[in-house]
Amino acid sequence: MRAPKSIPHARETANGYPDEKSQQSPHSTSCAFTLVELLVVIAVIATLAALLLPAFSRAKESGRATVCLGNLHQLGIALQLYAQENNNRLPYMRDQIFPGTNELAGPDLVLSTQVANVAVLRCPSDNQHVFEQTRSSYSWNNLLNGQDADHLSAFGISFDTHQVPLMYDKDKFHIARGPAKAQNWLYADGHIKNLLTIEGTVQKTQ
Repeated sequence: MRAPKSIPHARETANGYPDEKSQQSPHSTSCAFTLVELLVVIAVIATLAALLLPAFSRAKESGRATVCLGNLHQLGIALQLYAQENNNRLPYMRDQIFPGTNELAGPDLVLSTQVANVAVLRCPSDNQHVFEQTRSSYSWNNLLNGQDADHLSAFGISFDTHQVPLMYDKDKFHIARGPAKAQNWLYADGHIKNLLTIEGTVQKTQ
């Protein structure tokens, strides 16, 4: 008859209590972080976030600015269609003010039959609710009201079509991209530019 196997007992120390080291698994290791190490990790994460967030913000704004340029392109086509239907004359219209009314209708009404949706008048970066207040995020150059689309002038001075802006952002909606690209502009010849406005003059950026 086999003798029963003896059950191993925890090794006792000299004072008669079990040795705690003998009860621990040989594979167990300590993986706790100290408070200093946690603070260092948090500081590193915060630094990386501070560096990356502006880049993410600019990238996101770049996408919205592209949509804005697309809106202006569609408005340029709408103005061309209007001119073709009206003896090559640009429309008579004026930006709507809030509150109040103008003697002339705004672009949302005048160009309603030339655009597929008046939502094209809303800049995606218009976080100041300009569109909701005035029904357009873009300003119309009312100095060109009723003019021949191929022969434009302002204050008695003739300009080439590539020199005259038709519509542009009412405010610096895209300032997150930097001052030089804060506003988008649509010109009479159809091209679209990001320009820098300084003290009432328009200067091209490189």
